[in-house]
Amino acid sequence: MSGAEFEAYTAGKTLTYGIGGDAYGVEQYLPGRRVMWSFVGDECRAGTWYENATSAETQICFVYEYLPNDAQCWSFYATGNGLSARFVSDSSTTELTEVRQSPMGLNCPGPDLGV
Repeated sequence: MSGAEFEAYTAGKTLTYGIGGDAYGVEQYLPGRRVMWSFVGDECRAGTWYENATSAETQICFVYEYLPNDAQCWSFYATGNGLSARFVSDSSTTELTEVRQSPMGLNCPGPDLGV
């Protein structure tokens, strides 16, 4: 999936990704190729994404503020049930599938709130 195809599919959406049917994390796709990511039950992480077309297959790479020097690159492809993504930043075989999408934003409460 090219960067333009990925952007057209994700723009304005919040997608929940899973592994083996279990929710893994949620990402909100914001204007300007910005994102907000949260592992299930964890705090939100702001970042950006870019297209890396220099490899054999086009990759979508994410850089998050908490790991500014560590791009997380994925190969995305559309299926009849939404997006699937394969992690390509290392020899891992992590594969995520879209399990839900919403036009609502990601719920990102701040750290250390409450009693």
